[in-house]
Amino acid sequence: MGTATRRKPHLLLVAAVALVSSSAWSSALGSPTTFGPVFEDQPLSVLFPEESTEEQVLLACRARASPPATYRWKMNGTEMKLEPGSRHQLVGGNLVIMNPTKAQDAGVYQCLASNPVGTVVSREAILRFGFLQEFSKEERDPVKTHEGWGVMLPCNPPAHYPGLSYRWLLNEFPNFIPTDGRHFVSQTTGNLYIARTNASDLGNYSCLATSHMDFSTKSVFSKFAQLNLAAEDTRLFAPSIKARFPAETYALVGQQVTLECFAFGNPVPRIKWRKVDGSLSPQWTTAEPTLQIPSVSFEDEGTYECEAENSKGRDTVQGRIIVQAQPEWLKVISDTEADIGSNLHWGCAAAGKPRPTVRWLRNGEPLASQNRVEVLAGDLRFSKLSLEDSGMYQCVAENKHGTIYASAELAVQGKGPREFLLLLVRRLIPLLVTVTPDGTLIIRNISRSDEGKYTCFAENFMGKANSTGILSVRDATKITLAPSSADINLGDNLTLQCHASHDPTMDLTFTWTLDDFPIDFDKPGGHYRRTNVKETIGDLTILNAQLRHGGKYTCMAQTVVDSASKEATVLVRGPPGPPGGVVVRDIGDTTIQLSWSRGFDNHSPIAKYTLQARTPPAGKWKQVRTNPANIEGNAETAQVLGLTPWMDYEFRVIASNILGTGEPSGPSSKIRTKEAAPSVAPSGLSGGGGAPGELIVSWTPMSREYQNGDGFGYLLSFRRQGSTHWQTARVPGADAQYFVYSNESVRPYTPFEVKIRSYNRRGEGPESLTALVYSAEEEPRVAPTKVWAKGVSSSEMNVTWEPVQQDMNGILLGYEIRYWKAGDKEAAADRVRTAGLDTSARVSGLHPNTKYHVTVRAYNRAGTGPASPSANATTMKPPPRRPPGNISWTFSSSSLSIKWDPVVPFRNESAVTGYKMLYQNDLHLTPTLHLTSKNWIEIPVPEDIGHALVQIRTTGPGGDGIPAEVHIVRNGEMALWDPIWTPPLESSPRPSGNTRHEQAEELGRKGQALAPRTLLPSPLSSSKDPDAVPDDSLGAPACPSG
Repeated sequence: MGTATRRKPHLLLVAAVALVSSSAWSSALGSPTTFGPVFEDQPLSVLFPEESTEEQVLLACRARASPPATYRWKMNGTEMKLEPGSRHQLVGGNLVIMNPTKAQDAGVYQCLASNPVGTVVSREAILRFGFLQEFSKEERDPVKTHEGWGVMLPCNPPAHYPGLSYRWLLNEFPNFIPTDGRHFVSQTTGNLYIARTNASDLGNYSCLATSHMDFSTKSVFSKFAQLNLAAEDTRLFAPSIKARFPAETYALVGQQVTLECFAFGNPVPRIKWRKVDGSLSPQWTTAEPTLQIPSVSFEDEGTYECEAENSKGRDTVQGRIIVQAQPEWLKVISDTEADIGSNLHWGCAAAGKPRPTVRWLRNGEPLASQNRVEVLAGDLRFSKLSLEDSGMYQCVAENKHGTIYASAELAVQGKGPREFLLLLVRRLIPLLVTVTPDGTLIIRNISRSDEGKYTCFAENFMGKANSTGILSVRDATKITLAPSSADINLGDNLTLQCHASHDPTMDLTFTWTLDDFPIDFDKPGGHYRRTNVKETIGDLTILNAQLRHGGKYTCMAQTVVDSASKEATVLVRGPPGPPGGVVVRDIGDTTIQLSWSRGFDNHSPIAKYTLQARTPPAGKWKQVRTNPANIEGNAETAQVLGLTPWMDYEFRVIASNILGTGEPSGPSSKIRTKEAAPSVAPSGLSGGGGAPGELIVSWTPMSREYQNGDGFGYLLSFRRQGSTHWQTARVPGADAQYFVYSNESVRPYTPFEVKIRSYNRRGEGPESLTALVYSAEEEPRVAPTKVWAKGVSSSEMNVTWEPVQQDMNGILLGYEIRYWKAGDKEAAADRVRTAGLDTSARVSGLHPNTKYHVTVRAYNRAGTGPASPSANATTMKPPPRRPPGNISWTFSSSSLSIKWDPVVPFRNESAVTGYKMLYQNDLHLTPTLHLTSKNWIEIPVPEDIGHALVQIRTTGPGGDGIPAEVHIVRNGEMALWDPIWTPPLESSPRPSGNTRHEQAEELGRKGQALAPRTLLPSPLSSSKDPDAVPDDSLGAPACPSG
């Protein structure tokens, strides 16, 4: 049996390029530079958010091969058609999917790399689509339980992929429910558990679900559900576990495992964990109510128990963790050369749980036992190898958790000894030609004269063979202007030059790589631009350089025959990267010690550090005072000063250099400063009001940041003004905001001196300034006198009175007027109050021609005093409800005369003492009010007035009557008509034919007028001035323009 040996590839360097037209010759000669594809980059599984703004997915694939590999892709086992212009593009070996959608693109992808030696298949990459829908819009039913009982509020998350993290809100954002011994939010179901409810749990609850994907985070809120508590049940009861971990939990080696366990009970149960068949590792997180194994191993497999215990009993639950593993190679195949006719045994083995199965591929296709080939699990045996057995082989191990691939090349070659005879079609120059023992023909210093047809003859005991190839010689491609290394700053632009010469009979193309990865010039919003001015110029421009653009750039000029390349290094300097490892120690009440590790300086020395702090969960980052005040760039620790005692904080560190400020570090773990006595006095000290004999003192509750410790409350001191003895009262609770001192000896409206301080279990804080607070008032004791009332219109009356003197019962605020119709009872009286200490008021909204009884009382904050003796007033009769009629007008050169029939009131109407006319023309939109005691009026008007709008109404003791409206057109004649009742101007619909303006012009020429329209009453002025009075407040409709 022939011996299989490891093949050692050789590298052949030539000064020019030779093209041989026959690949068969290359195979026969066994070119030492030929080898099959070897993956250097394989695709990874991708989770793509359905709502992502990213426009493409890239699955990487790159293989080293000689000749270079070509690439194909399979989706769900079927080869993809990668056509120009389609959504699926091949960039190098990478697959780019444009505008991916779940319906078309979700699936399993594999890359196939091929060259003349053979084909290999990459590992599988799964493209999944993540999503998180909205919660149901339906209102959630309220949850009711007794105070003191446990309760569970279901989250019922919407459809989603992958898993979610959960938090709960109480009443409003960002008031999150804390995870403490009494509350627990399951990260498996999202449900909220409260072990024992109390009054503080009353409120509205909303579940917040958050999806974390590769480059996207989304959160949604549920509708609020109300938690109502019935009467408290003070009984004690034993634990009952409500949140249970499964009986069996499967996990892969290296994964994090979390078991949940939470119980109801009174008192609140304590949770303890143990491993039934072993001991818990000290590195595990066993904080109630979860057990967390950060990186599970086979040694962690076993049964675990959760115990919930309180003074009334205990409850337990058990479950088993079953650890499994993805396949892992124990033995792999390697590249092998073997003689023709020999035998070969390849073996591979893999570990995993469940035990992996093994199968074989040849050139990407399944390989089964046949003729000379035997496939048995991890063993592959060949008998009497032939040339057809050469190719790329892969051993594939898989179980339900994954698949792994091992690849190797098998090269089968003819047996020696071999004797080579090379017959050249034309003469060779002996000094420049060498034939190697393995039959390779080497021509040195090649020139165009060496072009021609070459034939190789091979012979051994099994027979003879020959192969002919044609050698064509082309000018070598050369870089004539190579890119130069550069040192630039973040945000700069840079051009890397690259010029080349080449054989003019072939096309020249330029490609650029960064650290051996091809540069994508078509990426939207990319930073790279390529020069296309001339075929021999391939300059690369970097716009707005970022730190990631630093590295080794390679320019490659290539034709179909050969290529040439040159390299240049670009160094991008920028602000520092984020520091790491932020740790808090030496925690005091107002100081902590912060340490960190240096991040990347990005090629520019770090000059200083800035420290910031925030109060979670929603506090803003703020710079803090430090010792030393200025932290130099070589420091890795500093003291933070000026913190608030008993406050939760997170810290972060930011580095700066001469080029700017870098990204901040991740936040530190949350810490709480130590407690201290309060350092600030409460504010907003005031009070007053209440029942007789009470002193009410109020203040502004102090926010969390000023409490400085637990057991917070207020210490109140007060005394009567002028007294020397202070009384004190202790008011527990940070939310308290008032205190009521009740004593029958306290006289109404007595001044007290009051001061306040806060306290906690660490001591008392400073005292506030003294404030003056009055005890509760009592109603005024004296009634107003000399009350007089008189009707001034059909709906109004004036009331006057003599004021009362301030008394010791309180501060007088004003007066209350009570009025009722004669014949009605006083209990039915209407009331109106003055806003100050005025001694007169006008009461409106009365009935016409009606007698009213009126009383007046003084009032303060305690209520109203005794009533005055009653006075009487009778309102006027109402004005006539008919507008003036038979209106006519006459224009002169400078005036307008208007007259109408007098309005005669009925017996139940008030007298008419005059008329009010509202006039508006097409030159001035502001209406003008005119008064007259007669049934006519003359007013001056400009000659160029063509149109006017007039309203006329009666006026008298009962008020203003209903107006008549007329549209006047200048035509030099007088127009008369009988008034016709029409709707008010504001509500009149526009005629379907001509406009009212056009109708008026037509009727004016015929000596007629449009019918007047009744307007809604307006409170016109009752001024007796006969001259024009402009009135902007009347709201009369504007005349149409001429």
